[in-house]
Order: sequence, then C-alpha cells, then structure tokens
Amino acid sequence: MVDWDSSLWPIWLACVAGGYLVGSIPFGLIFARLFGLGDIRKIGSGNIGATNALRTGNKPMAALTLAGDVLKGTVPVLIASRWGGEAAILAGLAAFLGHLFPVWVGFKGGKGVATYLGILLGIAPIGVLVFAVVWLSVAFLFRYSSLAALAATLVVPVVYFALGYMDAAALTAILTAIVYIRHHANIRRLLAGTEGKIGAKG
Repeated sequence: MVDWDSSLWPIWLACVAGGYLVGSIPFGLIFARLFGLGDIRKIGSGNIGATNALRTGNKPMAALTLAGDVLKGTVPVLIASRWGGEAAILAGLAAFLGHLFPVWVGFKGGKGVATYLGILLGIAPIGVLVFAVVWLSVAFLFRYSSLAALAATLVVPVVYFALGYMDAAALTAILTAIVYIRHHANIRRLLAGTEGKIGAKG
C-alpha cells in the first residue's frame, strides 16, 4: 500500500500537472495532419483516439497514434514513481483524464483505452497481459472492439485485487468506471445490436 504523506503535496501537484499535460497531447490529431489526412475530428466517429485513427485507413498513422496514446499513460507513471507509489497513481490518473479531456482541443479527447493500457504497463505490467488475453479472446469470439475493451478493463482490477495489488486495483477500478461512462453510446449500440463489428465497413 502507498503511504499518503501529506508533506509531499507539492510533488503530487507537480505529478498531476505533468501527467495531465502529457496525457493531453492529441497524437491522433497531430499524426493525421502530418500524414496529410486533415482533421481527424472530421473522420469516422470524430474521436481523436487510436480506434478512430484506424478508420482513416492509414495503418502507419493509426499505429503511431496507438503508440503515442499508450506511452502518454506509461511515461508519466514511470517518471512519477521515482517519488513513490502515490505520485505514480496520481500521475496515471491525471494522464488518463488529460487524454479524455485535453485542454488543447476543447476538452474533447479519446475514450481512454490505449492510455489505460499504458498506465497498466507503468504501474504493474502483469495487467497488460491480462488485458491482452481478455481483449483478444472477446474480440475473436464476438468481433466487437468496444465489447473487448469493456471486458478487459472490467477484469483487470479484479485480477489486481486477487493478486494483492491493492493500489493498482483501486486506480484501475476508477479508470474502468470512467471507461464505461465514455463508452455509453457503444454500450447502447451493443444492447441494441447495432454496434459495428471489427472489420465491418462504415
């Protein structure tokens, strides 16, 4: 368990600020423009995250967006961990919120799955393996990317809790709740049977 020593609040504030700023870098928007694709917010779902980047049909650009969105979860956590577990947790949460609500683009960001994965890599890498196994299994069986992400983010905090990673479990439980909120439209479409499947056009 982390030790929430209130005397460290200046460091915590710095980690929150740094985490948010890194998390708010709109890689999807940046790479789309660098690849000559224009404003990604006018493509597909209008989301700046990696899933919508793939809808552009430009796989290298989508791969770079995915890598950027993952790393902006990992890097703040790893840097902040030098000042303890509590700093790492705050930096991870701030990076996640930065991705969802980036100040540079009117607080309209991605849905958080790639950055969630990056945070797992930083706080307890076993979570990445759990996430990957669940995501791939659900995606293979049902062909829904959103359902795979929802299932994976639900299982990760449970596994962390079972393994005794209590702080990681608490953080990812919060992140998972936010992911579900951000995917409310996907959940409605899944229930209605209108959600697009992996590989489907449109």
